[in-house]
Amino acid sequence: MKWFAVFAALIIFASLFVARAARAGNLPEIGKPAPDFKLNDQHEKLHSLQSYRGKWVVLYFYPKDDTPGCTQEACAFRDDLAQLTELGAKVIGVSVDDSASHAGFAKKYHLPFPLLADKQGEVAASYGALLNLGVMKVARRFTFLIDPQGNLKQDYLNVETSRHSKEIIEDLKKLTAGEPK
Repeated sequence: MKWFAVFAALIIFASLFVARAARAGNLPEIGKPAPDFKLNDQHEKLHSLQSYRGKWVVLYFYPKDDTPGCTQEACAFRDDLAQLTELGAKVIGVSVDDSASHAGFAKKYHLPFPLLADKQGEVAASYGALLNLGVMKVARRFTFLIDPQGNLKQDYLNVETSRHSKEIIEDLKKLTAGEPK
């Protein structure tokens, strides 16, 4: 039993070390063009960042479909979608789960926005959001606010799922103040 506790402690330590390394590197720079992507959603429809030009984009990465924190975050975006849309924003979720998993998650919680399948983790890596634990990869819970010209306006690297959507709405209100609707 003692070896199990030591092994678990080593796994936790390694995860924290890798998490810090992932956070420190590869983050796109605020004010610069956001990395483009081409990924399928839960309906196998192809999405690219380029196709959202002219709109604000809330690009949020999350670890796993149908888990407590990810469900709370996705449902908050769903519940606040009218406000986000009114501010000219599109919400896009990304994880390393496949399209079939996304389809079940979206159907179960009535999620009306695209959930993109980044199965290889390449897009998550381009945003500094990939956590590679060797035997498995997950997306870190990072969000990026991208302006209508495709530039990274803000990043959120310490997301609190219960209030994250409201935080985005408040920031968008500030950023869009004075813009024509």
